[in-house]
Amino acid sequence: MAGLLSRITKGAEKKPAADGEPAELDPIRADDQARRVALLDSLENSGLGWFWASDAEGRLTYLTPKALEMLELEETDVVGRQVSELFEEDTEIERDEAQRPLRFMLAARNSINASAVKLTAGDKSAWWEISGKPHFCGDGTFEGYRGSIKDISRTHQDRVDAERLSQFDSLTGLSNRHRMARNLTSTLKAFTHAKRSCALMMLDLDRFKQVNDTLGHPAGDELLKQVAARIQRIIGDEGEIGRLGGDEFQIILPDYDDRGELGELGQRLIQMVSQPYSIGGSRAVIGSSVGIAVAPYDGVETDELIKAADLALYAAKGGGRGQHRFYSSDLQDKASHRHQIEADLRDAAAKNELLMYYQPIVDAKTHEVVCMEALMRWDHSERGMISPAEFIPVAEDVGLIRELGEWALNEVCQQVAKWPNKVKAAINVSAVQFASDDFVEVVRTALKRSGVNPQQIELEITESVFVGDIERTLLMFKNLKELGIRLALDDFGTGYSSLSYLRDAPFDKIKIDQGFVRGCSSGDNNNLAIIAAVVSLASVLRMETVAEGVETKDELAAVTGQGATHLQGILFSRAVPIEEVTERFEKGDLVYVPRGPEKFRADRRTEFRKIGLIHGDHRYTVILRNLSKTGAKVEGLLDVPLETKVVLDLGGGQLAVATVKRSEGYSQGVEFETPLISDGADGLCTRHRVSPYQMELAGRPLQALNDDSYAGYMHAQSKEPKAFMEVQLSGRG
Repeated sequence: MAGLLSRITKGAEKKPAADGEPAELDPIRADDQARRVALLDSLENSGLGWFWASDAEGRLTYLTPKALEMLELEETDVVGRQVSELFEEDTEIERDEAQRPLRFMLAARNSINASAVKLTAGDKSAWWEISGKPHFCGDGTFEGYRGSIKDISRTHQDRVDAERLSQFDSLTGLSNRHRMARNLTSTLKAFTHAKRSCALMMLDLDRFKQVNDTLGHPAGDELLKQVAARIQRIIGDEGEIGRLGGDEFQIILPDYDDRGELGELGQRLIQMVSQPYSIGGSRAVIGSSVGIAVAPYDGVETDELIKAADLALYAAKGGGRGQHRFYSSDLQDKASHRHQIEADLRDAAAKNELLMYYQPIVDAKTHEVVCMEALMRWDHSERGMISPAEFIPVAEDVGLIRELGEWALNEVCQQVAKWPNKVKAAINVSAVQFASDDFVEVVRTALKRSGVNPQQIELEITESVFVGDIERTLLMFKNLKELGIRLALDDFGTGYSSLSYLRDAPFDKIKIDQGFVRGCSSGDNNNLAIIAAVVSLASVLRMETVAEGVETKDELAAVTGQGATHLQGILFSRAVPIEEVTERFEKGDLVYVPRGPEKFRADRRTEFRKIGLIHGDHRYTVILRNLSKTGAKVEGLLDVPLETKVVLDLGGGQLAVATVKRSEGYSQGVEFETPLISDGADGLCTRHRVSPYQMELAGRPLQALNDDSYAGYMHAQSKEPKAFMEVQLSGRG
């Protein structure tokens, strides 16, 4: 191959100038092909410029010999091979959106501008930057490409490293915010065209700041690495995972729209992330919350879907953390409500709007009250009673929980000082409050000011206090016990409990979480076996046990039969104001008689809202009175026959196929063909929804669902009259 240029340049040498005289200027003319080729030949030999050429079939016809020498290749190794197969494209560096792949450029006969490619020969490889233009003969016939090559092997790795830094998180190796946004945008564009769905999960860590504060930032970094590894084990190759910064992660899941599957995946992530971590010899326990949105149901554009997932995450955190939540169109209003809660909460104590309510904990054998759990309530001057499930998570988020906790401790101690000496009060302690360096002193001061008997005060503590420095935690327990108060481990079994807690911490009582008590009598779960195991363990350790959330008489019999020493739940009493407690104690009425249903029944939510009921081609408006996973009660249609097939439009594209199983006048009880699923909190939803793509085919613009989506979508009219008479029920409570 080298001989081609050498033969052309023979005879073109310039005669030397006479001694002492400058050489005669001899410019290289355009028609002086020999000298022009000699120039190219010298460039090739010096390594300043390499060249390549192909024929009309895309086969390589020429490659600079110096380039071949670099990889110890012969001319026969490359000439005749397809250029698109010979040169591997660089997939590690982000390509500009407008830049086409090399294979496409060659097929389209477009100019190639500085494309990075790799040529491999055995165990050797080189990175080149190639450029080229299509070459046409005089009559316009395509003859192939002519182009140049630049060796970029030395700088390529630097480019790759720089590109990786711009796209990946340096701590965890996951995709960063920029890369995730770019990939989500490209995925949504492609999937919208192909009518496919894509789920987006937002995940952040609960109590991560506490780990940073107690163990230090290096420990926090190590924790984030371990969290990233756990998420990768769960997700695998099902989706792309990114760290957006801090303790927030994002997951793109192509072709997911079944909210049953997504909910299960969300819970697996929460459970995996919540398992204890070993960091530098210390043990850390954190939690996680997950928000889920699905395109095109919850958003079509990137920003729209991210905002939906963010709102879902915000709702999950606001609902008590450690849970997943699906996006729904009403979350925007709930977010605004939460902001208002935050603003008003700052003044609640000053306005004397905070109250302490008390729920009795009774002896399992005599039903005599032995302890009252103190529960904070907020009687808002304008909104009335606000649930602690709403304001306690807000207080934790904005840093007010220590102030509220100190107020509650002082208030309860003052009130308990007036009770019978044998009745104790249990006070919940936030992990944030417990982490305060002055917490023991705050307790000491409250005891001293009130003059209460320390043995009447019991602090309920959750496993989350064991995050970080366990030695410090155990020292806190020791100092608290020296004050004479009692300690209880609350919500036992809901986290990843360690028996070392019970071995090392001086607890007087274990509270069995109501999640195990509810339905323990039904026989279709392992709840009763778990209760038996906890009671047995506590007995050996000389600890009392409280079965929380006892609501029915069959649950009462079940937990009592397993040996629980104390009981708590609405079967005995709801939480009541201090005035009712005081009145009862003054009367000496310390025994609570169980009053409630005989048997456990699956959750059925009380509702009162308008929904659609579809029968045939007609859509009726009815009132949804209650809702469970397996059925619902609706009102508004007169004399609907049993076994009538209907569809309930629950809003937001949620259609539930059902059969009428009870019908009395204007009231019907229906059974769902497919059970509803949990929305991650206290709500229910359908696994699937009407796809916006279906609505688009029916002539509507592609957009996210709202509460009236299907009502507007269903416009078919039947010539047949409606089968049922609608009854106006507005104003019924």
